[in-house]
Amino acid sequence: MTGAMLAGAVVGLGLFTLLRALFPARRGLRARLSEYDEVARRAQPGKAPLRPQIPIKSPKPDDADGTEKRTDRIQTELGRSLARFCEERGWELRSTRADLAILGRDYETYLASKVLTPIVALAFTPVFMVLVMFAGGISLSIPLWAGLAFAGAAFFFPDLQLRQAAAEAREDFRHVVGAFLDLVAMNLAGGRGVPEALMTASQVGSGWPMLRIRETLANARIAGMTPWQALGVLGEEINVAELADLAAALALVADDGAKVRQSLSARAGSMRSREISAIEGRAGQNSQTMLIAQLSFCLGFLVFLIYPSAVQVISF
Repeated sequence: MTGAMLAGAVVGLGLFTLLRALFPARRGLRARLSEYDEVARRAQPGKAPLRPQIPIKSPKPDDADGTEKRTDRIQTELGRSLARFCEERGWELRSTRADLAILGRDYETYLASKVLTPIVALAFTPVFMVLVMFAGGISLSIPLWAGLAFAGAAFFFPDLQLRQAAAEAREDFRHVVGAFLDLVAMNLAGGRGVPEALMTASQVGSGWPMLRIRETLANARIAGMTPWQALGVLGEEINVAELADLAAALALVADDGAKVRQSLSARAGSMRSREISAIEGRAGQNSQTMLIAQLSFCLGFLVFLIYPSAVQVISF
């Protein structure tokens, strides 16, 4: 039964590939517009890597370098094909793009990893089958379905890893934005203008969030954008609402002449209060987890003590 299902799946895939080769799909208006959107997205300021690191290269033989280059080239081509496939169907994946942007990762590489990870996981299925053959007494369909389930779970593994890393990076970025608001408010109180206050505040600190803000402001000057517009674009790109709110508040200063120094200080205070509340909530959750673990340990110890006596009573 399993062999018939696999044979039917292979035949169906072959027929589908043949039909797509004979009658290729025409590119629609949405696919062509997505190309212009992608070019405009890459031309926006603030595209520098968030966490620059100095690569440490170890000496490798020529064969290893050639294999690595071929692997990178295959992964790049696969990622480009998948990105083109998603754009042609109008799949924007905004939350995924925001998570990749705040981590400084490539969108095409992520798509390639979504496909290659299940393939690598599925490659271990023959190993499971060989072990079952040596063990004996178990049907070969069990490791096959187990391998398929493992490959399906591996398809979602890059998503889980990306969301967890992006949540941690976004929390760090919000912490830096709170300090940045205080610095901007102090510079505005000192009599500086909005652009000078932003640039001066961004010079304080050497962490990757402040470095990203600093490079965004520097690129805005080259691209002919106002600093608050560039900060708003960065906030929308990495999905940090506090940075977009800061850009809107500074736009009021430039357009209407509103005084927002007290407002910026209040925003920074509210951000710190939310951060403290979140930390206290996580601490309480960890305390509850430890309490449950201790209760489980005590319950297991009680079962260990009561079980011999219970067995003797039941045996009588």
